Amino acid sequence: MGAYILRRLLLVIPTLLGIMIVNFTLVQFVPGGPIEQIIAQIDGQGDVFAGFAGGDAGAGAEPAGGGFDDKYVGARGLPPEFIAELEKEFGFDKPPLERFLGMLGNYLTLDFGESYFRSISVIDLVLEKMPVSISLGLWSTLIAYLVSIPLGIRKAIKDGSSFDTWTSGAIIVAYAIPGFLFAILLLVLFAGGSYWQIFPLRGLTSDNWDSLSLVGKILDYFWHIALPIIALTISAFATLTLLTKNSFLDEIKKQYVMTARAKGLSERKVLYGHVFRNAMLIVIAGFPAVFIGVFFGGSIIIETIFSLDGLGRLGFEAAVARDYPVIFGTLFIFGLMGLVVGIISDLMYVLVDPRIDFEKREG
Repeated sequence: MGAYILRRLLLVIPTLLGIMIVNFTLVQFVPGGPIEQIIAQIDGQGDVFAGFAGGDAGAGAEPAGGGFDDKYVGARGLPPEFIAELEKEFGFDKPPLERFLGMLGNYLTLDFGESYFRSISVIDLVLEKMPVSISLGLWSTLIAYLVSIPLGIRKAIKDGSSFDTWTSGAIIVAYAIPGFLFAILLLVLFAGGSYWQIFPLRGLTSDNWDSLSLVGKILDYFWHIALPIIALTISAFATLTLLTKNSFLDEIKKQYVMTARAKGLSERKVLYGHVFRNAMLIVIAGFPAVFIGVFFGGSIIIETIFSLDGLGRLGFEAAVARDYPVIFGTLFIFGLMGLVVGIISDLMYVLVDPRIDFEKREG
């Protein structure tokens, strides 16, 4: 097992390098970089994309010369020295290869740079936003597991019954509802939209958080997080519930279950003493990957709707503003975390079922 883990860890390096190369290369061809963003703000457009859409940014100004007009949208009328200073400040006065190698060198020392527009290091920015994303990811995953596993087991036991039929219909309908649409519905119904104002509209805590007691802080936290968690979790039950059900059905039909029943063991002893461990292998081992999936990609829209300042919203805003240190820094961190979680998932399989040996499978 040690050799397998070592091989997987060594594969992290070329995989992560490939991810960074592809994304860095793509960024070189994407219009509207940070310099264009600043030029657009100087011209009063507010956003560089207004210049692309209108096509006449700075139309009444004289060209500044030096080739900057062709290089940057809306740069006409601005001194070449000013543009050159911006390029030097952002590091764009160097060739792309030199910038990429310098970035990787800094990443090896865990120096991810500073945001172009926020005057804060990428690490501090990630740590500042992480509590929101951890809250959404952790509670959504735990609730999905706590509901889906018992429900899936019950559906397997009652396979083909009316209970199995109507619960399948309910979770499929829930899966089909877009998360953002359900989130808006929750806001309208329970956050003072048109009906009841039971839950707060935005934020993770109240303004008087610091003055609350410990119990008050806990209640306030769950009061704020309730609607976002419900909106984020509603579609997660279907896959996990059906996976649990099918895993149990596959195990129930095996010979060792028939043998256990023939020995006179109770149905509860058969199900939870023999079937459960084998059936739950794929479900439990997949917990890290499920959590990371929710943690990374499932909360962008939810964070926006409920005005939660988390990592999903941070990544979206960085992409729109072309804040390259934040984009590449978070990409590197999250890519590394995702690859490590893949290894942890394999270790979870071995922990749940020691009979699994990845080294023998590879051999």
